[in-house]
Amino acid sequence: MSEVKFSNRILRRFVETVALELGADQFNAMLALSKLPAEWAKPEAFAKTDAIESAKTYATLQAAMRSYYGRGARGVLLRVGQRLWEHLLDDSALGGKAQAAVIKRLPLNTRRKSILELLARFLGNQSGDITVHTLDLDLLLVDNASPAAAGQREAMPICYVTQGLIRESLFWATAQGYDVEETSCKAQGHHACEFKITTGK
Repeated sequence: MSEVKFSNRILRRFVETVALELGADQFNAMLALSKLPAEWAKPEAFAKTDAIESAKTYATLQAAMRSYYGRGARGVLLRVGQRLWEHLLDDSALGGKAQAAVIKRLPLNTRRKSILELLARFLGNQSGDITVHTLDLDLLLVDNASPAAAGQREAMPICYVTQGLIRESLFWATAQGYDVEETSCKAQGHHACEFKITTGK
């Protein structure tokens, strides 16, 4: 199986967002306790990191946060994911920005799936990494690459950042909140990380 890859640019934005969410003191304390390099608190430390190392770093930092915060990690990582959405939009090429603007003018039902497909393109390293499917009235986002879960073994799903990104992208496109649940995770031994978005009543 080929190694998981992740965008260096998104990794740097992730580190920047974590730094804002935690504050410098907490971030440095977490890195020290996790025996990770202190320079990892600065996005520029990853300026030359390749896509494979970026994926490993992304997973390692999230594992360190789960260990450091325990039960509180879920809320912290969800907020990081929600904040990260605006960065993905800001950093996207002109075509991505134009597409996002068009999506906001579509009918509500179309908007939901379209914004998730755009998120999939932002996050995926290559076509097919992330796919979006319709489940009756609900939606399913399938992350086949899932860099956050790479090399991780956990009893419960752990991709809270992706969950936060899904929530925030949907809210951005529709001005409505949705229930997003990770129903299977690669960290649990599943073949992909799957997120169910409940849209129907």
